[in-house]
Amino acid sequence: MPEILDQIVTRKRAEIALARERVPTAALEGRLAVAPPPRDFFGALAAPGPIKLIAEFKRKSPSAGEIRPGAAIEEVVGGYAAAGASCLSILTDAGGFGGSLVDLESARIAVPLPVLRKEFVIDRYQVIEARAHGADAVLLIAECLDDCLLRSLYRDILDLGMTPLVELHDAENLPRVLDLGATLVGINNRNLKTMTTDLDTVLRLRGRVPDDVVLVAESGIRTRGDVERLEAAGVEAMLVGESLLKQPDPGRAAATLLGR
Repeated sequence: MPEILDQIVTRKRAEIALARERVPTAALEGRLAVAPPPRDFFGALAAPGPIKLIAEFKRKSPSAGEIRPGAAIEEVVGGYAAAGASCLSILTDAGGFGGSLVDLESARIAVPLPVLRKEFVIDRYQVIEARAHGADAVLLIAECLDDCLLRSLYRDILDLGMTPLVELHDAENLPRVLDLGATLVGINNRNLKTMTTDLDTVLRLRGRVPDDVVLVAESGIRTRGDVERLEAAGVEAMLVGESLLKQPDPGRAAATLLGR
């Protein structure tokens, strides 16, 4: 595991232990009965038509610092929805990204789009937490998880009626992800060892992803030209956040990416 991920996972273990003290697993599971029904995250991306956009909201990042200080999440995601985004991604990691489950709940209430909990998920508790707070999908990062835990968390997400988005960067993790039976796979163009991005990462791996898998390109997507390259290669969806949030009008920027 790259050192940066190793540090994040160590931090996550401590955070989860504290969360369990505040809200035990049984109490958290009790909230599932009143959680809003899951929206169809996979269906929104698998529908016919042009490349789909998962538009992301995050407050900061370890590499960029504060991205949009004081932003009202309802205003940003409302702009995304109006621009034609198919789904939302909400960063809930507090330590590195300034996020929270409150952001996830606020986004889901504000617009009718399916919402992904983007988080460093390493424990079933976080999956239950996601559904209890209204998430429709949960991110799993292959580089963070061994085979047993990856498979277990994948099943937990499905059992709660949500969609797993399984992400990888290193090519050697692709067979592990496909062996799960994953139908929604993300290729992160960001190298978490160097924090550099290369759009060719997803393009190099496209031919190794079966046609019945919906492929999501993540990171490094900034221009309409980038989107056209992805679409020409048969990439079905893209997850974009920072390049949108740095623009004066993120909704308008999202529409431009989609060619609208």
